[in-house]
Parts: sequence; C-alpha cells; structure tokens
Amino acid sequence: MAFPQTPSHALPGAFLHTPAVASRFNSQQDPVRRRLFRENSVPGQVARFGQDASIGVDAPTDLAAEQALRSLPVQNLPPLPPLAKAASYINNALTRDGEYPQLDSYCRQISSDYDLTHADAAWAPFKKTHMYPIPQNILEQFNRAEVSTVMGLFAELNHAYVTIDNSLYLWDYTHPRPELIGYEDSQHNITAVKLVSPKPNVFNSVITQILVVATVSEITLLGVATKDAPGGTKTIELYGTKMTLHLKGTEARVIAGSADGRIFFAGHSDSDIYELKYQQEDKWFTSRTEKINHTYRPWSAAVPKPSQILWGKGADEHILDLVVDDSRNLVYSLSNKSTVRTYHMEAPNKLTKVIEKTKDDFLRDIAHTLSVGSPLLNERISIVSISPISADEDFKVHLMALTNTGCRLFMSATSAASYMLNSPTQAPQSMQLQCIKFPPSEKQRPRTDRFGVPSDTVDIQSKSLETSRLGIRFAPGYFLDFVTNPQNPTADGLFVSAPDSGRISYGRQTQSLRYYEHAAWIDLGINSKAEDVGLITKPFAATEQPQGFGNELAVQFDDPKGCEFAILTNKGIHVVRRKRLVDIFSSAIRNVAGDEGVKAEVSKFRSAYGHIETITAALAVACRQGDNGRPGISRGAIDQATQDRAKQVYINFGGNPRLPEQDGQPATVEMVQPSTRHAALTLYLSRLVRSLWKSPVIKSGADANGVLTINSAIPIDKLKEVQGSVESLRGFLDANRPFIQGLSGPADLRRAGSKQEELGFQGEHQAMHALETLMMGVTEGISFVTTLFDERVTDIFTRLDDVARQQLRDLTYEQLFSQDGGKELAKVLVKAIVNRNIENGSNVETVADALRRKCGSFCSPDDVVIFKAQEQLKRASEPSLNPNTSRTLLHESLRLFQRVAKSLTQTNLESAIQQYVALRYYAGAIQLCLVVASERDRGNAAFSWVSDGKPVGDPRAKSFDDRKVCYGLIHRVLLDLDAASSREPEMVDGKPTLIATKRAEAYDVVSSSSDEVFHFDLYEWYIQQGWTDRLLSIDSPHVTTFLRRLASKDVEHADLLCRFYTMRSQYFAAAKVQADLAQSDFPISIKDRLTLLSKAKTNASVMTTGVSRQEQQLLNHDVTELLEVAHIQDDLLERLKADSRIPPERLPEINTALDGQIQPLSELFNGYADQAGYYDLCLLIYHVADFRNTTTIAQTWSSLIQQTHENVAEQWSAYEAGRRGRAAQTGDTPPQPYEVLVTQLQDICHRSSNDSFIFPVPTLLPEVCRYAFENAQDGRIRADVHWPIAVFLSLGVNYDLVVRVLESMFEAQEVPFRNAGRARMVEWITHAVSQWIRDLSRNGRPEARLDPWVSELMAECDGWVSANVRINNEGGADIRDIARAVKEVRRAVDGLVVSPVANRSMGFF
Repeated sequence: MAFPQTPSHALPGAFLHTPAVASRFNSQQDPVRRRLFRENSVPGQVARFGQDASIGVDAPTDLAAEQALRSLPVQNLPPLPPLAKAASYINNALTRDGEYPQLDSYCRQISSDYDLTHADAAWAPFKKTHMYPIPQNILEQFNRAEVSTVMGLFAELNHAYVTIDNSLYLWDYTHPRPELIGYEDSQHNITAVKLVSPKPNVFNSVITQILVVATVSEITLLGVATKDAPGGTKTIELYGTKMTLHLKGTEARVIAGSADGRIFFAGHSDSDIYELKYQQEDKWFTSRTEKINHTYRPWSAAVPKPSQILWGKGADEHILDLVVDDSRNLVYSLSNKSTVRTYHMEAPNKLTKVIEKTKDDFLRDIAHTLSVGSPLLNERISIVSISPISADEDFKVHLMALTNTGCRLFMSATSAASYMLNSPTQAPQSMQLQCIKFPPSEKQRPRTDRFGVPSDTVDIQSKSLETSRLGIRFAPGYFLDFVTNPQNPTADGLFVSAPDSGRISYGRQTQSLRYYEHAAWIDLGINSKAEDVGLITKPFAATEQPQGFGNELAVQFDDPKGCEFAILTNKGIHVVRRKRLVDIFSSAIRNVAGDEGVKAEVSKFRSAYGHIETITAALAVACRQGDNGRPGISRGAIDQATQDRAKQVYINFGGNPRLPEQDGQPATVEMVQPSTRHAALTLYLSRLVRSLWKSPVIKSGADANGVLTINSAIPIDKLKEVQGSVESLRGFLDANRPFIQGLSGPADLRRAGSKQEELGFQGEHQAMHALETLMMGVTEGISFVTTLFDERVTDIFTRLDDVARQQLRDLTYEQLFSQDGGKELAKVLVKAIVNRNIENGSNVETVADALRRKCGSFCSPDDVVIFKAQEQLKRASEPSLNPNTSRTLLHESLRLFQRVAKSLTQTNLESAIQQYVALRYYAGAIQLCLVVASERDRGNAAFSWVSDGKPVGDPRAKSFDDRKVCYGLIHRVLLDLDAASSREPEMVDGKPTLIATKRAEAYDVVSSSSDEVFHFDLYEWYIQQGWTDRLLSIDSPHVTTFLRRLASKDVEHADLLCRFYTMRSQYFAAAKVQADLAQSDFPISIKDRLTLLSKAKTNASVMTTGVSRQEQQLLNHDVTELLEVAHIQDDLLERLKADSRIPPERLPEINTALDGQIQPLSELFNGYADQAGYYDLCLLIYHVADFRNTTTIAQTWSSLIQQTHENVAEQWSAYEAGRRGRAAQTGDTPPQPYEVLVTQLQDICHRSSNDSFIFPVPTLLPEVCRYAFENAQDGRIRADVHWPIAVFLSLGVNYDLVVRVLESMFEAQEVPFRNAGRARMVEWITHAVSQWIRDLSRNGRPEARLDPWVSELMAECDGWVSANVRINNEGGADIRDIARAVKEVRRAVDGLVVSPVANRSMGFF
C-alpha cells in the first residue's frame, strides 16, 4: 500500500496546526517554540486568523506546497511594482502548468487504476449532452438498400453520411430538418468513404477537404467546400474534380489521408497498401490519377513473407485499419491477423515499411512484462483497433493498440538516430511494449478513502471490457471503447475513460507518478450498434511539446465546450462531452446537502487534487464557470445556490499567508508567502489569459495583390471572451471585497493579533492588489486591441515610424498588459488613432472620450488635452484662416500644451515644435520647450548637477539629458528663425517687418527665461557655432556665471571671460582671470603664460571702478613676481634646449617640466639653473626669491665672470682653429670677453631692478676691474681701458660710489693693483672724477660742489704719478699722459671743493 510521502520532522510548535509539548517556559520565554502568528484570538473578532468563520473549519495548506515553502531560503527581495509582481505570479503559474509530466513519465509497466463512476454521477468524467436521431428520409433510403450500406461521421463538420448501394448521402445531424446532400453519379456499389486533406496548390482555394469515395471498381475524389453557419455549425458543398482512379482488380475498403494530402488505401483481399497519386492536370507520362503499390515487390512472389512462414500462406490476411501519424511521417496498418506494420512516409510518394510486429511479437513482449499470465492476454486475443500517439504528445510512446479483451497496449518505438550520431534516417526501426492498461476491476477494491492511493495489486483478470469491438484514443488520452454484450450481440456498450490530469499533476508533488484515470459507462440506447466515432472539437493540445501537453486543467477555461465526441449508432448520433474539473466541482457541491456535505466534497477534492486546485475550481464556479447540470443550457448559467456555495469555499477555505522562519533576519513584507486564496486567484487568472499571454498582438501579411494586411493574432471573439471572464472575476472580487482576506484592507489589519500577523496581512494585501491591477490592465488592454481593429489598422501601421512598427510586430499581450514598454507603445497607437480621426474630420473630444472610457490607462485626461491642442494646431494651419484667428488658435494650443507639459512625449513635442516653426510661431515653440524642460526636471536636479561640476555616474545627469533634448529643439528653432530673418529685411519704411517682430518676441522669451541650465546650454551652443560675439554682447548675469564656471576648466572660455570683462572696462577682473589662467593646470606653454601675465600686469595697472588701490597694488605685485619667475623659467627652457651637454633623451622630460606650469623657484634653482651652471639665471632667482647672502652672491658673480671669459675664449679658439684650417675667414668674428660680460652685467642689473644685494657695486666693481686688468681686457685688445667704469656709470651707479670704491682699491694696494698696477687705478680714478665733473657741468647746476675728499684723492694720485713717471702702464695710457690728466682734473676739482659734510651717499640716486 503506497502512502503520500511523510513530511520531514519539524520542531513542535514551529508551524501552524502543529501541537507543541507543554513547556515549563511560558509562551514568551520558550526557546524552542517559534510562533509565526499569535494563536489566541482577539476578543471580539469575528474569526481567528486562518479559521473558517461560517463553517468552522480551519483551512489547512497543501502538504507538498508547505514543504516546498519551508525548503525555500528566506531572501530579502527588493519590492517590485504591482504590475511586475503580478506578471511574475502569472508567469510562475504558467510555468507550473507547463511542467505537467509527459505521457511516458506515468504510462509505464502495468496498471488498472480507474475511478469508475456512474454516468450520471457528479464525479463522472464524461457527460452525454445530445442525441440527434437519424432523419426519417435517411431511414427510408436505408430500408431500400439492396447490396450494402455504410454509415460514418464527419464530426469536425457536424455531418454524417450513409452509403446505400451506389449512392452517398450527407446531412447536418445538428439540424432538426436537415437537407440531404447526395452523390448518385457512381455506377458501382460504394465500399468506403473518407474525408482527407487536399494537396497544396492542386485545387481551388474554395476546396478545404477532399471526399474520397471508393467503389468496387474505382475511386472518385470530390471537392468539399465548407462555410461557417450560425450557431457554430458548418455547411458543405460538393464539387466534382474529374479525378477518378480505376482500381483494375484491386479494391478499397480502408482509406487514410495525411496532412499533406497523400491518400492511402487497402482492401480485404490482401495486406498491400496503395497510394492514390493525383495532380492538377495530365502530363506527358503521367495521368491525373495513379495507383502506387507500396507493399508489393517483384521478388516477393518468389520469397515468402515471414508471416507466411509462421502462419502459413495467409492468403486471407487483409487490412482492417490504416492510421497516419503526421507528426512522425508514419503510417500504421492493422491486419485481421493482429499484425501491426509501420511505414515511413518520405516525399513525394515514397512509403517504406520499417517495422512489422506480429501477434507473436506482441505476446512475447507481454510475457516479458507480466510476471504471471493473464487470461486477457493470451494466444486467443486479437487486436481490434490502433490509435497513433503524436510526437507532440510524447517523444517515446508511438501507438496504442486495443485488444478484444479491453487491454490497451502502449507501444514505444526507437530509431537509429536515438543511439547513433548522424544517422541518415529518423524512421523507427523497432517497437516495444511500454505499458499495459488493463480493464477496470469488476469488483470494487478496498481503498483508504474514495480518492486514496490504490493498492499496488493490479487486476489482470477483469473481463469488464470483453468483448471490445472498436476503440479509439484521442489526445491526451480520451479512450472510447465499444463493447459488445455476449448476451445481446446487436447492442454496444460505451466505456469512456480519460486521464485524471489533476491527480496526475498533484501526485508528482506527493508520490511517484501513476496513470490515474476516471471512467464511466454511457448508455447508447437499446439495441444501439456503434458505427463510427469522431472528434467534434479541435484536437486537444495544451502545449506544442510533450512537456505540459496533457494538462487539461490548464486549458479548461479556453473553450467552454471543451472536448466533444460524436458517436454514430444505428439509432442516431450521440454527443458526449468531456467534463472539466470545474464542471465536476460545480456538480459535486450542487448535489450535496448542507454545509457538512460541502465540507466533505471539498475534502475529497483537496485529497485528490490539492488545496490550490480545489480553491481555484471554487473561484471559477463562483465566477459562473462550470456545468449548470441542466441539459440544453450552455455552460456558465450556474444556479445561485451553487455559486454561493463556491463563494463560501473560496472565502473560508482559502488559507492564510505564511511568514517563513527568519533565521535572525528582520521580517519584511516581501518575505510573506501569500495564501492559497491568492495562489488560486493567480492560477485562475493565468488560465484565463494563457492563450494570449505570450501571443503577439498583430499578425502581418499580404493579400493576393501583395498589399500589406494587419490582422489580430487572436480572434476578436476570443479576446472578448477572455475579457468577459476577467470582468466577471473582477466583479466577484468587488462584490465580496469585505469578506475576502487581503482585499478588505484596514479591516484585516484590525484583526491582526501580532506584528507577524500584521506583516502577513500586509503582504497578502499587496499581492492581491497586484493581481487586481493586472486584471484592470487585461481588460483595458483587450479593449484597446478591439478598438484598434475597429479602425483601419493598416493605415495606423503605416503612420508609425520604423522603430514603432517593429515594436508593434514584436508586441505581446504580456507586454501590453504588464510592461511599461507595451503601455507606451499602446499610447503611441492611441495617438495615431486620434490623429487619423482628426484628419478624417472627426471630433477629437468624441474620439478621445470613447478611448478613455474603454482603456483609460492608455488614454488619460492629459492625453485628451493633448489631442485638443493638436486639433487647435491643425486648425491654425488651415490656409483659409485670417492671421488673427490663426494666432489665437496657436496661443490656445500653446496654453493646452503647457497644461500637460509633463505628459508630453518627445514625439508629440517635436511634432508640435515642427508645426509651430512652419507657422512662424517661434516664441511659442521656445516657450513650450522651456516649460517641458522644467516639468521633466521639477526638482531642478540638472542645475545642482551642473553646479557640482557634472560628476560622472551621478543619477542627476539623466535630468540634465532630459532637459538638453528640449534645449536642442530650441536650437533648431533659433536656426530656422535666423535663416528666415536673413531672407527678409528688418525694417521697411522705418517700421519693423513681421519677421523682425517675431525675432524680437522669440529672443525676448530666451532672455527673460529664469532657467539657468538653459542659458548655460544656449551659451555653450553659441560657442560651438562660433557666435562668440553674440555671446559677448549679451548683458545678462547668466553669461558671467557661465563664463566664470567654465573659465577654470577651459582656456577658450577663460579667454572669453577676459574679453567679456575688458569690453565692459572691468580690467581688474580681467587681470585676475588672466593671472589665474597663467597659474592653471591647462596645457599652456610658458610663452603663452608670459603673454597672459603681461596682459594681466597691464590690466592690473589700470584703475577700475569699484576696486580699491590696495587690491590693485597687491594683484600687480603678485603678477609681477609671477612674471619674473616665468621669464626665468622661459630662459631656462631655451638655454637647456640649446645646451649641448643635455642628452637628447632628456629633452622631452625637460620640455614637459618647463614648458607648462610655472614651477617653484627652488625647483628652478636646484633642479636646473644651479646644476647647469647658469649663474646669470641664478642671480635672477636670488633677486626674485629675495635672497641676501652676500658671500653666495659674490661667489656666483665670480663664477659668472670666469665662466663668461672661458666660454668666449673657447669660441676664439674654435674660430682661430677654423681660420687656420681653411686659411680664410670662418664666419663672424666672436665678441671679446669683456663685451659679453658687459652685456650680462647690464641685463642682470636691469632685470633685478638695480637691486643692491644682487648687484653689489662695492664688491662687484673691484671684481670686474680685477678681471679686466688680469685678463688684458684693455688696450691690448683694442678695448676701451675705462670700460669697467663706464659700464657701472651707464647703469646709473652714483659717481660718488664709483669713486669711493676706486679709492678703497687704490689705497688697499691688493693684487694686482700694487706697484705698476696702481697706475691703472690712477687712470680709472682720473677718468671717473673727470666724468663726474663733466656731469656736474652738463647739468648746469652752479651750486654743484665736490667734497674735499675728492680733492685729497686727486692730490694723492698726483703725488704717486709724479713719483713713478717711469712705470710702464701696459694696456693703458702712457704714464706721462696720465700725469697731465691728473693735474688737469685736480685743478678742476679744487674749483668745486666744498667743506666736508657729515653724510655721503653710498648708493644710487
């Protein structure tokens, strides 16, 4: 005995409904007992949490579902929007339905699992709905038959036929007085009739089927044209095709047709299979019809068949049945010897036998399967029927064979492709027995309960279906078996069974899969003999693949009729309908008495099908689905009592939300597992919309003329049916909102007894609200689609752009119902519909209001305003209007657009702007763009983003991008405006023209805008267009802010800011910008920085209104210092570039370091000037750095003088060497060393501004004089001997200081100015004093006088010269000439001498 899987052990008290062991801890301190919700009810509550209020039964949950929920990890998932959450519920439910097991997974080994009920019982799987008698005129013709009669059905066309000798009659068996359609042209008795599919492109398109009529001598093909008639029936007409095949010795008793139009037939004289080949016209070597024998081969006459070896010659073997499996291209034949042959079809006319399975083969397989023998399966059995099982239903199981004892043999076939890679054929090569389904037991076996799991013992001896005469299987397992009663051979009993899909699906969650079936016997009437059976409705297929194919529960709401079968007997046509689970549920609760009876039925359903399926069925019945129990009345007309009972089941047995164990995590609403009530609602809704959820909305194609056609992928009637079902569901929820947990809102929260319960109620409410939101989307979405196809969809499609067209082609109903992209596309289509109606002259308010009523989410009140604005704009463009009326309409359209600016899409905005520009309403176009930009960024996030420097990755950047799209439209408007202005004059007769007025209006809107982001973008656009003059001419504080903000980031903007300041005489501000720019990190060369600093110094020197003198002087001082440093850096760079000592590989590094930012003085000195020995630059660095170490400065001067002399000497050496080598001049003569030194002295003095620390005359003059004397820089090289004195005097050194320095040198008598060297000192003193006297005389100052020390100095010089007249003054003047000059200067000095003064100047004037 198999039992449901035992749930894993849980701690007592950890879950609902689990009793806990009494604890010594109280309920608040027990460390083991984990309480999800408070158990004690709150006083005054109507019902406990999870308690049935009206019936008094707690609503338990599915065992398997609860276990699955417990195994799920608790995740703190981010909250989803309601539509997205509901769509995920639907997708999960559809996925669950799609995971229904395929046939092979439960059709295994042997089984006799049936739930056999009476045909009239509530739980019966089938129900006989109609019985149509055979018309009297048919019976009259039937009685006149002389040779043979055959009766049959074309159930899919609701027609039956009868052959009476050589005549064929058809009639609509659903019509109370049908008109006979006769075919009486045959000269021979009719032996078989079959309705088959025609070959493509052979017949006229009117012909939908081919009627194959076989007689004893020929086969005739008749064309059948069908038309839909009121009431869902069809009418047919027969057409002659002039296609007849003469049999010539063969016969046709069994006919079968393939989906691609091939026709096979066989007779009762042999087991050969023939094919009727037909074509449109006769050809050279083939006629319109031909016969092909696919079984007979020339060598078969000499080689006996295997069956002949086993059974004898077997001349009496013939074909009983032919069936075709189009999904596998297979044809199966059944002979009277119970031999099943399998043929493989190949195009165009090939049929190859691949398997032959004899009766012995079947018995051998059965013996391997059964451990004990069965009287039902022995050598006396025969196979009476075969039914193919398509590849869509199962990959493995191919065929079902029925024995005369009522056993069903399920056969599986394998091909070489299943175990050999790259096999050339897919045809099966072997067939094995997979499962045996025995008849139901004749005795009721004991069960634990009515729907408990049956015993593993299989009844293999039941003769309940003996003798089965005819059986047929329809997908997904509907089995109809006509059983002959041995006591009354003239009457047939009908045994019908079907897979119990609900139990099979539920069984996979709780136990191993079993092939459950429920069955019943249906009475066909007294002495009724079955002639034929057919499927009235479309073949069943829940999916197009084996996984989920047989899930009847998933499709039970797709077609109200479900699956119906027509059974033709000699008494009439019986219609049998497969009952859906919802039909069974409605019948079950209708026929019981009282609440206890309902409880019992619900308990049975829950045990068999699970809690969720039970509550789903209750919800469906409450929404008026299900069988009403009254024949002749269509489904859906549920009586009120049954509907009320179903409502109570849904409300009271719906379970509670669950909050899984948290493992220490804080509980959130997203962790709540909704109740079974919510799961049932989800499942029911998913099954209502399953047929269209993943389906595209449109189906595009072309008509016979190649013109584009757009049709609905789902029939409109089907859409309306789904919409009606969803509306009925919404109505049920609305009517019972106060009673349904999760919909009553605050009332649920008031019943919460703990925080966990409150959280559970909140989660349940959010989940239910999400589904309600989706239901609203479904109804409105379907209304939108039906409205769309009420219009000329092709016209609307052609109005869309390419992107929207492709989106419409790809649009599915799931996207339309639940995704933002689908809803946005729907809004685009709504606008296209309105625009088309506007163009056709329809009133926009009428059209828009109708759309808003049908699908409000796709056509909001703002959309209506937009449509009105578009209508005003369209009217304004009419050429017949006068300008004033047109301008009024334009103003009104702008006002309406501004009202709904936040709802304007980019397409609408661009369209309006384009029309405004065409009508020269430039100001309105700009104003609308500005308003839309502001509405798209109401928090002004774009401005804060720009103010913060536009950080990368900041979410505020999207707001700026949204604004920029609008600003781009303004740029286009301004370009159009400028282009229009350039074509017309601005003034005519002293008055502005219309275009000038419009230009002024437009730019007034621009300048008066308070949108700073717009101004910044506009100015940036001006710069990109090269309109810098236009930008600089704008008097707006926004320009200053814009340029200031960008000046620190861009050189061009900084230059513009300087120009902006100078144009407005703000020189101080311009100087600051230039100074900042010179110190910036921008890639500016050092020379450009020198230029900027020079301009800054100039601007800083000009008085500016509002700037204090102190600020001006401070800036001037800073700029001057920077300028000096920049000059030094520039000199260093140029010097280093020309320095031969620098290796070439270091030059890029030096250039990078020095030809850019201004470096610190320490870096320039230590890194470059000092290391390179550039002493002149070192002295300048001392000056700028205010360095005053006299010793270091003196050493630097000495080094400079020595370096200068050596450098010039090297030049002279090179010059002399070159001249000697070429015996000619080699370029210009190098300068003398003293000339270079004089130049450096002058340069350093000027650049150091006569700094006494950098240019120390008392120490520098002796050094220069010493250099001139020791290095013969005098008359010996034809130089002016007085050049050391002259250079200092020319630099503005005081005569007094020069003479005193010379005096100290003369008196010190240091080397080399001792002995003969003193003559040079006397000569220099005499020259300096004479120049002093000449300067005094030149100035014409009669009061000018010399101090007495000068006279004393000259007297001392005169005395020394007079005593040393024989000394040689090499390089200078003759000593005697010096003596004379001394005397003359002495006399002049004596005339200018005054009394001594206390203070004497020791510096510069």
